[in-house]
Amino acid sequence: MKKRNVVTDLAIEAHEMLCEEQEASFIDGVVVNEQEFCNGEIRVVHVKITNENGENQLRKPIGNYITIESAAVKERDKETHEEIIKVLADIVGNLHGLKSDGVILVVGLGNRNVTPDALGPRAAEKVLVTRHLKNEGIIPKELEGKVRAVASISPGVLGITGIETYEIVKGVTDRIKPDLIIAIDALAARELSRINSTIQISDTGISPGAGMGNKRVELNEKTLGVKVIAIGVPTVVDAATMVNDVLDGILSDLQAESNSGAAFYSIIKELSSEEKYPMILSALEPYDGNMFVTPKEVDDVVNDLSVIIANGLNIALNQGVGKGDVWRYG
Repeated sequence: MKKRNVVTDLAIEAHEMLCEEQEASFIDGVVVNEQEFCNGEIRVVHVKITNENGENQLRKPIGNYITIESAAVKERDKETHEEIIKVLADIVGNLHGLKSDGVILVVGLGNRNVTPDALGPRAAEKVLVTRHLKNEGIIPKELEGKVRAVASISPGVLGITGIETYEIVKGVTDRIKPDLIIAIDALAARELSRINSTIQISDTGISPGAGMGNKRVELNEKTLGVKVIAIGVPTVVDAATMVNDVLDGILSDLQAESNSGAAFYSIIKELSSEEKYPMILSALEPYDGNMFVTPKEVDDVVNDLSVIIANGLNIALNQGVGKGDVWRYG
């Protein structure tokens, strides 16, 4: 584990890399279960870290990390999007454990002016907010007894506000005293195939800005005194990781087509990712060091993902909003 420098916020990828490093299929303290939905178009993997060994090995807190993976997110397939919303709603519903009168604070993390980092604010603004209506007794008849008190904020980023995200969220939390906080943010992935096609839900909190390489004070039950469910989507991959994958592909092609140099290419290819990663970072140094890369269609995909997440939350948080109301409130 000392050599693992590849950037990822996904527990599933941390587990995959660890198994590869240790040449093992099982890690003590980590339980992995997998399900498929919609004829295999949606894959759900539940990584549960159960003890300190699993926590230390994966470098993530004890708790649940559930990923929803589907290429249909990037394909703008509305029917599959609807199924993803239902799966997301079930996962969040099983994690939150709220009473009918529970108060929820949704926090959209990130910079709305930078598209790959705008997922949180875009999703938060689409969530059905009702706390003010319930507090003032003016809830519409059609929603009476069907919704919880939900509030939503997008605190921005330190570089724009001059205030730590934690300080803003802590201040609001102390004021409105929510029973649950749901934080939405952009993440980073190691696998290119997971960019904009994976949603991770965890019950261990989140470090704002992690996906963009700017980790701040963590938002979790320890720092805020309230349970925090984090929802994140990898919208970027670090350039060194991408170069590493491309290099492996080129070496495979050269090895297959070469006679005299096959052994040389094989030696380079057999270097581990952890051994190649520092060399690639060094090579990128003249180009402002390590960079984060995102697909060109990120704007449309982030918007679609924000709609998926908001609709999933609307169903999960409000007992009177059913799966038949998928597109009604988000």
